[in-house]
Amino acid sequence: MTPEEPPVNIEPTAPDVAPPAPPAPERDPFWGYDDLVWFIGLAIASMLAAWAVEWVAMKLVHVEMVSVAIAMFAMYGLLFGALGGMFRVVYNRPFWRSLGWTPLGAPAMMVMLAGMATAILVAMASKLIQTPTGDNQMTQLLETRAGVLVMGTLSITLAPLCEELAFRGFLQPLLVRSLGAAPGILLAAIPFGLLHFHEYGNSWRHALILSLAGAAFGCMRHATGSTKASALMHASYNGLIFIALMTEKRILPHL
Repeated sequence: MTPEEPPVNIEPTAPDVAPPAPPAPERDPFWGYDDLVWFIGLAIASMLAAWAVEWVAMKLVHVEMVSVAIAMFAMYGLLFGALGGMFRVVYNRPFWRSLGWTPLGAPAMMVMLAGMATAILVAMASKLIQTPTGDNQMTQLLETRAGVLVMGTLSITLAPLCEELAFRGFLQPLLVRSLGAAPGILLAAIPFGLLHFHEYGNSWRHALILSLAGAAFGCMRHATGSTKASALMHASYNGLIFIALMTEKRILPHL
């Protein structure tokens, strides 16, 4: 007689449960084309406000270049102040890092040399397509010593900083995400060139040349992932162009 085996408790097996799906990767950049439309509207409103500020400043200080500088600060302050507020309120994201203001990603000297090389290539292309050399809004601002000093300072500080934040920090990543690197870089460069169309006497040749320069800045932004790098390249580009212009106009030796 064999001893009885203890009964075996067979637990019902739980049905197979699929593991939770991983979260969808966040889109990069996190903003979309609805934000771009909002940004364009804000840019137009900021430009209108800047014209009003320039008119008031001209009445008060009677110095055109100073009025232009005040208007630029007003325009960019309104534009990027509102953009930073939108990033924080809608997306809870920081302003600078969101627009790619990160370490250079390349040696600073190499970035600056790239800017100066771009300036030389642009000058050669300008000769090739025979860009107009007569007076325009930009050259008129450089007729006085004050104009030269203010314009020279803005061209290597505020202008490259804000233009790169707008075109290579905000616009280009959105276009690259949708269209790919090359089309995105080129399409972001076109409005950059058109921005300067009126400044250079409504010259399409100047707009074309500056669009090509913008594409070079865009390549730097894409290669390094840093808007700080494209801004430094832009500043060195402007600096060499400015020195060459002043030397040609024989203004620089008399500062």
